[in-house]
Amino acid sequence: QVQLVESGGGLVQPGGSLRLTCAASGGTFDMNTFVMAWFRQAPGKEREWVSTITATSRITVYANSVKGRFTTFRDNAKKQLYLQMNSLKPEDTAVYYCAGRFAVRDIYNVDYEDWGQGTQVTVSS
Repeated sequence: QVQLVESGGGLVQPGGSLRLTCAASGGTFDMNTFVMAWFRQAPGKEREWVSTITATSRITVYANSVKGRFTTFRDNAKKQLYLQMNSLKPEDTAVYYCAGRFAVRDIYNVDYEDWGQGTQVTVSS
């Protein structure tokens, strides 16, 4: 099992930016076979998929709600995943989670085996 730890959350004003980081660890595993994703959960709402990036960064996809504002990228040598969030809106307020899997599934499949504990992002003036 891969351990995932998110960081970088905080309070930001509308229109501002934040970068989240997800660090992966847990023995010997090949990041080049580990698909990773971001999800978020706002208070009182169900968890929402945000973005997925394939193991070698060949493909990245986004939810319509964040497309054009958020960018997902990864550094396999550092075993880290990132979410650059720009033009933040109050409705982006949520706990953000990273997730990962080795299983080969459709890129839009939201089943993941490994999850982090989450980091809070609050967008407010």
